[in-house]
Amino acid sequence: MDAVLDRIDHDPELKVVSQDTEISTSKRPSRAEAEAAVRTLIRWAGDDPTREGLIDTPKRVTKAYEEFFEGYDQDPEEILARTFDEVAGYDDMVVLRGIRVESHCEHHMVPVQGTAHVAYMPNGSVVGISKLARIVETYSKRLQTQETMTAQIADAIEKYLDPKGVAIVIDATHQCMSCRGVKHQNVYTITRQFRGCFKEADQERRFWDLVRG
Repeated sequence: MDAVLDRIDHDPELKVVSQDTEISTSKRPSRAEAEAAVRTLIRWAGDDPTREGLIDTPKRVTKAYEEFFEGYDQDPEEILARTFDEVAGYDDMVVLRGIRVESHCEHHMVPVQGTAHVAYMPNGSVVGISKLARIVETYSKRLQTQETMTAQIADAIEKYLDPKGVAIVIDATHQCMSCRGVKHQNVYTITRQFRGCFKEADQERRFWDLVRG
């Protein structure tokens, strides 16, 4: 601890915020502040952010973060707002299988990669299938746990489409397990949410049959 405090005393880019200080989360730091934070992390890792190979790294990282976490700027209600009633009497489940998931673990900020399968049972109207993929992206492009992400996707579809049922399954690998800590490779985490009619055994079975092909 003394060594850390000593570094803070002599490093203008490292600051301690008192636990009694209220931290506002309503305003994002500026790009310059974000780039300064990256430079601090580079120095913390033991390298020199001013050397040739790293001089532009803070700009690249902040630009990458805009892509990694663009889900914070997306509105699920807006995405799912437009539905279609002319479905020629279609009243069976709609299933999208194999949606690519790219997220980041909120505990270590390392990649989570996998596949999502999404289904809903329409209640008189349907939504464009690309919108379902966008809902997955909206919540995956945030700092997440897989369990929370799975529930949030189901919540959004349930709330804004009011379907008879929703089914979400995510199958993913976590680099917080493969690259650090226990360092176990090829471990897949499966999370699921079955709601409404998908809690019925026959509907769940039909869902799995369609996903497995």
